[in-house]
Amino acid sequence: MPLTLATTTPGEPEIFGSLQGEGPSMGKPCAFVRLSRCNLACVWCDTPYTWHFEGDNRPHRGEETYDRKANQLNLSEEDVAARIAALGKPRLIVTGGEPLLQAPALTRMLALLPDMTIEIETNGSVAPPPALDALIHQYNVSPKLAHSGNPADLALVPERLGHWAQEPRAFFKFVVAEPADVEEVLKLAETYAIPASRIYLMAEGTDTGTLEARERWLAELCLSHNLTLSKRLHIQLYGDTRGT
Repeated sequence: MPLTLATTTPGEPEIFGSLQGEGPSMGKPCAFVRLSRCNLACVWCDTPYTWHFEGDNRPHRGEETYDRKANQLNLSEEDVAARIAALGKPRLIVTGGEPLLQAPALTRMLALLPDMTIEIETNGSVAPPPALDALIHQYNVSPKLAHSGNPADLALVPERLGHWAQEPRAFFKFVVAEPADVEEVLKLAETYAIPASRIYLMAEGTDTGTLEARERWLAELCLSHNLTLSKRLHIQLYGDTRGT
């Protein structure tokens, strides 16, 4: 069975080497593979080309829709694994879209990379099946707050949040645009007993100026609540571009 990947340009899969830009592994050299399709639709999503295809009426602030054929590519599990291995990096970041939507094929692909440290970036609303879970070293869970525009019953599933809160491999990365968003994070942390040591707050934005302005007040809130600030290092280094 093939995996459905995002593309950097038509016909070229988004498989690349870079420094991890966010969360607990920020700054580490990694291989990345970006899968296509998502079950949620964040209005500020910075990778809408993975889901906001022509005919999709879900709102996105950019309003652009994307041609599916130009922005999706199917590759065999063996081909994807070989391209990742050729990058020669010790750590793999599986991102999206929502990678867990393709769990069976993803499981088979990751089994071909037994020597790599595997991280999955997920919105936290989809459960990983046991066969996949056994291959994962770290989950970067990014539950979507109210300002994402997603209905809470889709984005903030109590059973799933409770599971991730108790999973020591899971780190929570919340996207924050306004100080009120931090209050929502604190309520979720209290409700689901999420350890503060595993919570990262990250400013929403796709340009350095916006990120720096928000990080100034977000840093103070992290300090007040003993939470960790996450940068978006890849935006600073490369801008808002595919394959970085």
